[in-house]
Amino acid sequence: MTGADVGLRPGMQIFKPQRKEGLPSMSYIPVYNCNKFSIGIFCLPPSAVIQLHNHPGMTVFCKLLFGTMYVNSFDWVNADPPNEDGVFSTAPLRTANGEIPAGALRLAKTKADNEVSAPCNTSVLYPADGGNLHSFRALKPCAFLDVLAPPYNDSEGRHCTFYRKYNFSSLPEAGTISVPEEHRQEYAWLQETEKVEGSLIYGKEYTGPKIVTE
Repeated sequence: MTGADVGLRPGMQIFKPQRKEGLPSMSYIPVYNCNKFSIGIFCLPPSAVIQLHNHPGMTVFCKLLFGTMYVNSFDWVNADPPNEDGVFSTAPLRTANGEIPAGALRLAKTKADNEVSAPCNTSVLYPADGGNLHSFRALKPCAFLDVLAPPYNDSEGRHCTFYRKYNFSSLPEAGTISVPEEHRQEYAWLQETEKVEGSLIYGKEYTGPKIVTE
């Protein structure tokens, strides 16, 4: 499957940066929605960023239709009972972004940290595996198709939350968990944050093949 299958090509206007300052805006094309799943296409000009976010209780299929992007994804490091293994920060911390309250950081393990170029296989993430939290940065004009099952729904507890990442090595004292020096690059502390203003997504009309519901 490529961009041509859904009426998209890299030279189109929506893949050209629309901002002179800050992050370029991007477009989202809704293809199909129901209460079981949703299908949509993200269109990113070069340097556009989809900031780190989660997919609570969701399975996601992601197919890069064309382009090259940098992918950084994580899965939560879980502990039962909560914080038994120090997966949450235990004391206030002072950083360049201000003070972080105790308990505001949660430990995650890196799933992917690499470039991806089309053509490539469809990636699949699950509620607790496969890189449920991820971010994208377009290196070339990119289009990728997402299938979310089930889709985001605040009333059902599936709210999209955004995160700021801190490398584990920069805050090794944040929690009580012990990670060997040679494995610290595999982990990060994540803090909930607001959506970055420069990453605004503008909806576009779907003009690809008609979707027929039977």
